[in-house]
Amino acid sequence: MAKALIAKLTALHPLPEEDRRFVERIVGHGEDVAPGTDISSEGARSEKVHVILSGQAYRYKVLPDGKRQIIGYLVPGDFCDLFGFLLDKMDHSIAARTRCRVVHLSEADILKLTARPMLARALWWSELVEGAICREWLVNIGRRPADRRVAHILAELHLRLLVVGEATESSFRLSLSQTELADTVGLTTVSVNRALQHLRRSGLISQTSREITIPDVEALREFAEFDPSYLHFRPLREGRLMETADVT
Repeated sequence: MAKALIAKLTALHPLPEEDRRFVERIVGHGEDVAPGTDISSEGARSEKVHVILSGQAYRYKVLPDGKRQIIGYLVPGDFCDLFGFLLDKMDHSIAARTRCRVVHLSEADILKLTARPMLARALWWSELVEGAICREWLVNIGRRPADRRVAHILAELHLRLLVVGEATESSFRLSLSQTELADTVGLTTVSVNRALQHLRRSGLISQTSREITIPDVEALREFAEFDPSYLHFRPLREGRLMETADVT
């Protein structure tokens, strides 16, 4: 069940086989979380560290008037709140977007992982990438036009899912509603619909209810002004193409 987590960590920093086996022992099998269920709630104390083993989740905040802003997506292999146990309370909520398999790690489990130097480096790198994603999202929402905002989110999700073996080189499963996408990029559903129509008419994506196909990945990235270097995946840092999740 730890395959996606190991794939992500090794994409950030090389891990010896002994560390990979240790991660498998610590993680275990987790439990199912139904779509729409909060994994962590704003204002609650985070006593466990949650890891997405399968499925997708999102970070969000709700304004006093009930409007929601999605502030991040979590894919298999992502920590929801690494080191969150150090805080008094959560400053945002995390909900399962699809049916998820989630493992709940204790502070002791995290300390065991960080006691291994190579694993500790991979975990810190993972946290730094979370910060980089937040900064890129700020630029995306604040400065790009609607069609490029949507394209950038799709390009990012495609690469993150590809790294953990949840996408092919040209497609990935994604059943985002237009409301969810609107809450992500700070647009109305009407604007999101128009943006998606433009991407389809331009041949940058094709879309079914459950899958996004990207005929030309580089063309989509160029249109979206998507520079994948902020994700800091090793194959990209080393000048290699991201082909599979089997990173050694």
